[in-house]
Amino acid sequence: MIFLKPSNSRFNDFLTELIALRRHLHAHPELSGNEHQTAALVAGELRKYGWRVQEAVGRTGVLAELGPESGPRVGLRVDMDALPVEERTCLSYASRQQGLMHACGHDLHTCIGLGVARLLAAEDKLSGSVRLLFQPAEEIAAGARWMKSAGATQGLDALFGVHVFPELPVGTIGVKSGCLTAAAGELEIQIFGESGHGARPHQSVDAIWVASKVVSGLQESISRRLDALHPVVISFGRIEGGKAFNVIADQVRLVGTVRCLDESLHEKLPTWIEELVKSIASSFGAKAKVNYRCIAPIVYNDPGLTELLERCAFSVLGSENVYRLDKPSLGAEDFAELLQGVPGTMFRLGVAGENGCAPLHSGQFALDERSLVVGIEVVFETLMEWLRVNSKVSKNES
Repeated sequence: MIFLKPSNSRFNDFLTELIALRRHLHAHPELSGNEHQTAALVAGELRKYGWRVQEAVGRTGVLAELGPESGPRVGLRVDMDALPVEERTCLSYASRQQGLMHACGHDLHTCIGLGVARLLAAEDKLSGSVRLLFQPAEEIAAGARWMKSAGATQGLDALFGVHVFPELPVGTIGVKSGCLTAAAGELEIQIFGESGHGARPHQSVDAIWVASKVVSGLQESISRRLDALHPVVISFGRIEGGKAFNVIADQVRLVGTVRCLDESLHEKLPTWIEELVKSIASSFGAKAKVNYRCIAPIVYNDPGLTELLERCAFSVLGSENVYRLDKPSLGAEDFAELLQGVPGTMFRLGVAGENGCAPLHSGQFALDERSLVVGIEVVFETLMEWLRVNSKVSKNES
């Protein structure tokens, strides 16, 4: 099914305007932590719709509220930042910033938030309040922490999120209860050996050779010392070392990422990796230093909220266009930070057109804009249903 026209007639008044706004954002991407123009545009639009707006929440984040000050409160988080990727789509509204691109769909996420804001503002009376979190710096896994530290999740009873998904066709969404994305960390390993002449390696401690043993040793240990039912992925994307072709390197620096789908195991991994790396290095006469930085915990989708969203998506799209995702992703998402203390769920929005869609973070990523309507209507219906259900609960309790 291809979703061509919005079922909500109020869309007709602003859909063209919203698509133009999305194309403007796409043509003017801003990197993580530098979303100044994007945030100003978002804040201005929200004020026009009648929302109570706070700017500079978590540096360049925008927070907006609508509805009564008391009673149940539900939130929607959308992200705004772009990537350091050169665009190669040849779109008429392609990025005008060399080396920068909205290659992860955050421009669409932002406009989903604005579209939902317009529909909610047109409601006569809300049975609770809605908070919109327009988050910066998702791509560097920092913006959620910034906004949370600024109090963005305080008082929320539930939080919803959305992310584009090139593997699903436009007109469909994917939902998954429980673990949606992996816990992730950044791993830095420094190997310290002894330099020497390339012709006499036995008189030195070759840091490059030891580094190779560390890389292979980690992979072997994952397969033999950890439970295969709780997968762990360690990938190195950067290696630095050596000064000349005929000099044994005395230092090597490895930088990589760690992904894990089990939170308790992830908590143990930094110590386990450090002990293993130091043991390998020592066995070859070298020393090692290990630094581990947690990027994001697991995104855990609350089963009850996921079921509510799925039910609302059925009513909007039809059950045949709502997929239950079988497997979690080893990708990371700092939406998880906002879920520490607040139940929530995130769904996948299909964006592939008739000719498919390039992967996220690709310079050729070009989503089908018809997914904008799908995202807005699913989110709007979900938020309204959550308010209806929880306002009844609130009245019964009082």
